[in-house]
Amino acid sequence: MPSPSLPRLVLVLALVWGGAVLAQPQRRQPQEFQNRKELTQAEKDAAKARAMGNNLNGYGKDVQIKETPIPWMAIGLVGIVFLVATPFAIRAYRGTVKEMADVNTFGARGSASEDEA
Repeated sequence: MPSPSLPRLVLVLALVWGGAVLAQPQRRQPQEFQNRKELTQAEKDAAKARAMGNNLNGYGKDVQIKETPIPWMAIGLVGIVFLVATPFAIRAYRGTVKEMADVNTFGARGSASEDEA
């Protein structure tokens, strides 16, 4: 039995997918907003009061949100640690670079290897 070729497979998939799309129920279109009547100020206020009055138990009226303060002491401590550690890090970096330059046998600044002596 020969295997289906790619064009046939694409055609079958397109037909199946198209049929599935057409079989979906039609969605409702959004309402026309031009046909709405303008609300009076009293109706607007009543709608606003209804929207604001959806709180069933009144719990949200007395709740105060706690704001956590910025941890200035921790930030200051980290700054002091970095200030103290920076000179030691620079000294270690320079020492490591100097040692690597001395050991480097492939560079122009490298010293002669022990095999050549």
